[in-house]
Amino acid sequence: MRSVPIAPAPTPWAFPHHSTWDPDDDLVALGADLEAGTLVTAYAAGLFPMPVTLDGDEQLGWFSPVERGVLPLDGMRVPRSLRRSARDFEIRIDTAFDEVVAQCGRTDRPDGWITPDFKQAYGRLHRLGWAHSVEAWRDGRLAGGLYGVAVGGLFAGESMFHHERDASKVALLALVDLLQDQHAAHRVLDVQWQTPHLASLGVVSRPRAEYLEALERALRVPLPDALRMDD
Repeated sequence: MRSVPIAPAPTPWAFPHHSTWDPDDDLVALGADLEAGTLVTAYAAGLFPMPVTLDGDEQLGWFSPVERGVLPLDGMRVPRSLRRSARDFEIRIDTAFDEVVAQCGRTDRPDGWITPDFKQAYGRLHRLGWAHSVEAWRDGRLAGGLYGVAVGGLFAGESMFHHERDASKVALLALVDLLQDQHAAHRVLDVQWQTPHLASLGVVSRPRAEYLEALERALRVPLPDALRMDD
């Protein structure tokens, strides 16, 4: 049997309406918390959290990039070498979520932002069925993977890692494949910001307003079967 995610307790926080957001600033709001209800509400509104330091004080920031990084499901660049590499890995879903987050949040990674509080928060979200990992395994070892949040037809990618060449790309390819169902035209695979590395994989930049319109459509779409919880 499959079921939808478990509804979290409602958030006591109210995020500002997108009509009030600064059109030139990725940072939309400060404060609130990382409880499951707050996170689900934020992602459904087009926001995601990251810690920010302002005037020497670390705070919880909520972002909606003016130019949003999105990977079109029919736009991932998959060279033949990557298809060959994919045959060397076993793909698993949600079998090592905490380990994937831990690897993504290693302190030796540059520009690390996944604090213990974030790890705990996404662990709670995972246990409720909202956060998921896509993992590339080889020879019984976790070689790479990614994690993110799924709300209806939105998959908001948070971070990925690899211990072996191409392992994280193979996990991303697997995610794209599992999102390719009868609702694929309305699904959104969000990666926050376009970087040169992500652009090489096919990630494009979309204006905030365009992203929010696509998000509204995506939220009406059910989760793909592979991301539904087992009863």
